[in-house]
Amino acid sequence: MIICTNKMEYPLRSPRQRIQKQAMVTNEKGRVSLLFKKALISRGSVDAVSQQMSSHPQYLESFLRAQHYILHMDGPLPLPCRHYIAIMAAAQHHCNYLVYLHSAQFLRLGGDPLWLQGLEAAPPRLRLLDHINKVLAHQPWLTACSHIKSLDSTGDVVCLKERIQRSQEERDKLQTLQQSGKHEELKCSDVEEEEEMMCFADPSRFITDPNFYYQDFARRDDDHFQVFRAQDYSWEDHGFSLVNRLYSDIGHLLDDRFRSVTALSLQHSPDLKRAIWNYIHCVLGIRYDDYDYGEVNQLLERDLKLFVKAVACFPDPTKTPACPLSWAPLKPSERIHVNLLIMEARLQAELLYALRAITQYMIA
Repeated sequence: MIICTNKMEYPLRSPRQRIQKQAMVTNEKGRVSLLFKKALISRGSVDAVSQQMSSHPQYLESFLRAQHYILHMDGPLPLPCRHYIAIMAAAQHHCNYLVYLHSAQFLRLGGDPLWLQGLEAAPPRLRLLDHINKVLAHQPWLTACSHIKSLDSTGDVVCLKERIQRSQEERDKLQTLQQSGKHEELKCSDVEEEEEMMCFADPSRFITDPNFYYQDFARRDDDHFQVFRAQDYSWEDHGFSLVNRLYSDIGHLLDDRFRSVTALSLQHSPDLKRAIWNYIHCVLGIRYDDYDYGEVNQLLERDLKLFVKAVACFPDPTKTPACPLSWAPLKPSERIHVNLLIMEARLQAELLYALRAITQYMIA
């Protein structure tokens, strides 16, 4: 049936269509509920970031699967160390929430409370990760073969493998957290315990160089910083296979995340997703020879470009601007989708820099 007016024509949904849509919504809610139940069983809670992702069940499933594999399955690092590395990563962007979250998990798993007094109290093998941690967080194009060599010479290349993946996960979660509306107030049955834990949530305890931050790659005149040509080292042809060698099956889980987020539908042109993805890679120094970057300026209004860049490069809540006016018509789920695109694009970019450096070290 078609209703005609002087402005538009649009079909009315039949009862069957309405039932199908209702069934789809019900199935999605059931899927999310099951995912959250699994999360509660495996780690005892569902963090605020994961809750914000619930509007995209397919992506949420791939995200939680990767999280579970990295944090709970067998791997080269003890579980407390994994959460400590997560604390270091979250601290680089001054995210008290994630520092608190992983501090609590660190202690729950038997981590030494003294380590939470600051980075100087941690074992040397973890302190060695500080430099590459800040580089990947703010200027990933600086990641070099020498960083890998310095870690491997002390027998800690295993830590790097975990670090590469864990740090990205925490910055990803941070970016989504900053832009989703308002995350729920942290609740704790024991108020005194919460207050004691919050004193450990000061990110500055784990930052050794507070003046190290993102610098605009596109405006650099130093010849030392060459553009990363994606055709020379891509995720599909190089990164995927190497990361699987370093940490069995993680490549499949990460690839599933990348595919899930790009498969989500967006109200605007499908090309918008590609423009956002390639623009983030561009501001981080990665270029695609077969892409017309004029498309970025055509599809991304100036305020949206500024917002996307700020979320990708300055996720610190004190530096992130308000959502652009052009986002006003978007539903909350669509806004979250854009943020998921941003965080996954950044994740892949930083992985490419780190994995390329490892490749160079392995063949040197």
